[in-house]
Amino acid sequence: MKKERWVVSAKRADFQAIADRFGIDPVIARLIRNRDVTGEKEIEEYLFGDLEQLHDPLLMKDMERAADLIAEKIREKKPIRIIGDYDIDGVTATYILLTGLKDLGADVDVRIPDRIADGYGLNEHLVQFAADEGRDTIVTCDNGIAASSQIRLAKELGMTVVVTDHHEIPFEEDENGERRYILPPADAVVNPKQKDCSYPFPGLCGAAVAWKLIQTMEAKAGIPKEHSFRFLEFVAIATIGDVMDLQGENRIFVKAGLRALHKTQNLGLQELIRVQGIEAENVTPYHIGFVLGPCINASGRLDTAEHSLKLLCAKTREEAAKLAGDLKDLNESRKELTRQGEAKAIELVETSPLQNDKVLVVYLPDCHESLAGIIAGRLREHFHKPSFVLTRSEEGVKGSGRSIEAYSMYEELCKCKELMTKFGGHPMAAGLSLAGEEMIEPFRRALNDNSTLTEEDFVEKVVIDVPMPITYITKNLIRQLSLLEPFGKGNTKPLFAQKGLTVLNYRIFGKNRNVVKVQLADAGGYQMDGVYFGEGEAFAAYVDAHPTLSVAYYPSIDTWNGRDKLQINIQSYF
Repeated sequence: MKKERWVVSAKRADFQAIADRFGIDPVIARLIRNRDVTGEKEIEEYLFGDLEQLHDPLLMKDMERAADLIAEKIREKKPIRIIGDYDIDGVTATYILLTGLKDLGADVDVRIPDRIADGYGLNEHLVQFAADEGRDTIVTCDNGIAASSQIRLAKELGMTVVVTDHHEIPFEEDENGERRYILPPADAVVNPKQKDCSYPFPGLCGAAVAWKLIQTMEAKAGIPKEHSFRFLEFVAIATIGDVMDLQGENRIFVKAGLRALHKTQNLGLQELIRVQGIEAENVTPYHIGFVLGPCINASGRLDTAEHSLKLLCAKTREEAAKLAGDLKDLNESRKELTRQGEAKAIELVETSPLQNDKVLVVYLPDCHESLAGIIAGRLREHFHKPSFVLTRSEEGVKGSGRSIEAYSMYEELCKCKELMTKFGGHPMAAGLSLAGEEMIEPFRRALNDNSTLTEEDFVEKVVIDVPMPITYITKNLIRQLSLLEPFGKGNTKPLFAQKGLTVLNYRIFGKNRNVVKVQLADAGGYQMDGVYFGEGEAFAAYVDAHPTLSVAYYPSIDTWNGRDKLQINIQSYF
């Protein structure tokens, strides 16, 4: 069993008063407080927020300037080039801008950087290529905030540049630790993370920022705002796929976007859903995050993201079906390569002094560089440590990192930026380039020398929302739990716990012996079924050696042969 520490969330509020005010169970009121949603207005928005409560895009710094600049280019029939990114957020943001600007009459085309040849975001080659092809204006999406030198080149070539992005603003620290933020010299920079931006919710994904720009331009053109809602399913896909916090506006995007996705008219999405054997009306955030999203990402990882963009833009069902099938096949290849890379990375750590590091830096020279981030995520899950996976590239070494809550990856990279040729990212994820293999060891040493992580940080914390006996579970409570959806980062699925349960019997299922069905009883003899997904043999061995079990669980309804039965989904145990 991996090391875990159970803690009970103990945030205080008048749960009964909240329950009475909103007609919910006090347990639901406590769950809302645990997610730091306080105040009547905030609770109302969390439970019942709709599109009317979205913030005015014009509150975002440079939004009006960006919209007016692009509208002027459209009137003057100036050719515009969108430069996007090759991940799910970048592809959907590109689709929104491309479709929205075309609908507004723009002469617009797209270049999505090639992950291997171009690397992330805007580069000098793409800028020069746009200029050589006579493009007057560059509009970025999901990138550009860290491209100061590239945008300076575009300005020297006489181009107009509009940046739409959501990544952290680059900064330098002086000797006193004061930060100086560095903005690119673009004609307009639309990014809600700018320190002097008055937009109330900075946690948007790149596609949401792009959508806000189209919404602004359409409003200025006299088009009803409801017309822009045609893009909400793509904003929802990007919000989930880019693992944004499901709080504030993002909850509204995902709720509304899922409703739209259930009856999507987009042929590409219809075929991608079909080829995965899913009914459109049953698509959930899980399907976006772990089934559909990886297919959209796969083309940017192993081939070119242009395929995913073509899927979204497909005009015939035949074209959409072929592209969807190709993306599914690509994703299957990606999964197998990932399994191989993960096994190699874990072996390297467990059989070397790397296992003693606080921050893992693993070099897999022959790994496809597009898989580095996924494998870094698997390393983080396995060891519960910040993890970087580096691979050999044409320019030297490239890598991606995935972090734990106690370690702000982007800020830690800023402390050793002199070792890298390029880097960027978020607190929980980052990408970087090194000049060559000789820089790997200095990079690993610097990260570990700077680290203030303690042993406690490496013990995975399991946060229990409510210690709740299984006797309290009812169908009505489970129905009310759906008010808290969608679940994901920043709005985790609630976790309950009970001690002293006896396992009356169990059965292990599945080809990999990874499903356990159990029958449980509390001290008073009340019985309930449970299901555990994980290492079945380890669970069975623990149960055989311990007379009673403490479980962290989520309640659900198991429907079988038309009959509903309460059960618990066991997430953790000891």
